[in-house]
Amino acid sequence: MNCFSCCAAAVTSPPVLLGRPRGGLAASCCTRTDQKVLFLGSKQFPQITYSPVSRASPRLSRSEVIAFAGQQPWDLGRFFKTLYFFNGPPNPLKIVESIISSFTGPASSEAPKKMETSNVVLVTGATGGVGRRVVDILRKKGVPVRVLARNGDKARSMLGPDVNLIIGDVTKEDTLDPKLFKGIKKVVNAVSVIVGPKEGDTPDRQKYKQGIKFFEPEIKGPSPEMVEYIGMQNLINGIKNSVGLSEGKLLLGSKVLRFSICNLSGKIVWGALDDVVMGGVSESTFQILPTGSESSGPTGLFKGTVSTSNNGGFTSIRTKNFTVPEDLSAYDGIELRVKGDGRRYKLIIRTSYEWDTVGYTASFDTTKGEWQSVKVPFSSLRPVFRARTMTDAPPFDASNITSLQLMFSKFEYDGILNPTFTEGPFELPFSSIRAYINEPITPRFVHVSSAGVTRPERPGLDLSKQPPAVRLNKELGSILTYKLKGEDLIRESGIPYTIVRPCALTEEPAGADLIFDQGDNITGKISREEVARICVAALASPNAVGKTFEVKSTVPFSEPYVIDPSNPPSEKDYEVYFKELKEGITGKEALEAIPSQV
Repeated sequence: MNCFSCCAAAVTSPPVLLGRPRGGLAASCCTRTDQKVLFLGSKQFPQITYSPVSRASPRLSRSEVIAFAGQQPWDLGRFFKTLYFFNGPPNPLKIVESIISSFTGPASSEAPKKMETSNVVLVTGATGGVGRRVVDILRKKGVPVRVLARNGDKARSMLGPDVNLIIGDVTKEDTLDPKLFKGIKKVVNAVSVIVGPKEGDTPDRQKYKQGIKFFEPEIKGPSPEMVEYIGMQNLINGIKNSVGLSEGKLLLGSKVLRFSICNLSGKIVWGALDDVVMGGVSESTFQILPTGSESSGPTGLFKGTVSTSNNGGFTSIRTKNFTVPEDLSAYDGIELRVKGDGRRYKLIIRTSYEWDTVGYTASFDTTKGEWQSVKVPFSSLRPVFRARTMTDAPPFDASNITSLQLMFSKFEYDGILNPTFTEGPFELPFSSIRAYINEPITPRFVHVSSAGVTRPERPGLDLSKQPPAVRLNKELGSILTYKLKGEDLIRESGIPYTIVRPCALTEEPAGADLIFDQGDNITGKISREEVARICVAALASPNAVGKTFEVKSTVPFSEPYVIDPSNPPSEKDYEVYFKELKEGITGKEALEAIPSQV
């Protein structure tokens, strides 16, 4: 029996690294049977068989203190190279003992703690006419809400003293630290430049609430450029990591420099982490194949040879700890594009900078000879430490990912073996690793814009028949022009979005029949309450993603809309409208040949 077999089977006494007469390291195992031990080192030594019962002393002499290596010599140099590659891990004895103990524990009978998820909706412009109604609707639905407001006292007085509040101003980038938006999954943006009557307004802004058709308007406060365009830039930069991108976040792949062995700072990203750390002889590496992908582009390659000699049986590549943890809380899992070989591999994700710590693990099967996309939901990750499920481990935190690891192993966890494991060479090409959002994707950013944003520069338009904001666009600081530029920032951001362009807003109740249109042609009025309901409905609708539309009620301006209490209108199914809308229609089609005036 060799020393590793003894320890792995009984663990009555773990192997101990000892000083070798000439400065090397050795391992000793206290057993009461005949033992065979070898020097730890790159050089093979003859096996020595000894029998403690025939000795005058049970202690090994210095000439007999030799390191075990099972059937094959152990590469001590590669062992230390591995240890110190990964950010200075603990002493070798601790690592060897921890890994040997990993294969001896019983299977866990308890389920690990579930990953915590967040569905907080951020409402910006929450003290405005549409924004505060959005907050109210979300609260009634039991959706957790956080609001962004410039004036905390005003927000608390309007929305309640317990409102979850971020004090910030979209026109001031330094107030929109992305850390403030951690945990936010979706946004309803109702921020708008303030337009008010030149002659002043009542304390409760009655003139404003009637709409600018009824007063001579002027801009109050920051300019349209600062609010609608620069403010939109600042807001998107602040929330982008929290809400995510439709195409996911590419962590490794041909579109980013970090796909190569070196990142921008010149430090190696991937390194081999094999069973050499427990005395084994398996060996792997990470390479780049310049034309290895299915499109003849570059691809990564995890390859090596795995062996069970010396009680080993695993090989892996692992990234060095990221300088800044990856925040993937906006996403639902990791997708790998791999060319399979019929084997089962593991993806291991860590959320700590420590060396010997829990790895959140999932196994995945591959199809031999085929490129395939493998999706690993974060919810499927199992907290594993030393090959055992840790039921008391903290839930997986997707906002603090510190390293990734790919592994091919004889072992699964909790005593389970990999059914596809075979010794010998293996190769796993992978062309990309990215975070993904579950399908069907719903909007992560719903923006309240305005009808008319494409009309000020539209040729052949009769301005006398257009709303005041169109006619007075330049006098109002090019308000609609900058609203359109802000919309473009959303469309170009990659965030799943919906852009709602209401016609003139009123304080009338919701419930009137509606007209949804695209191309920016309609005029009319619509209730602020109705717009708020549309925004909340859009948040949950896959049919609203990537769509820009105008909306108004069928009630003419000249007729007030009132509700008969004895016959209230039925609740609308906005999904009917969303399904009829098309992606890519913005009304800019008529402006493509017209140079911008701003």
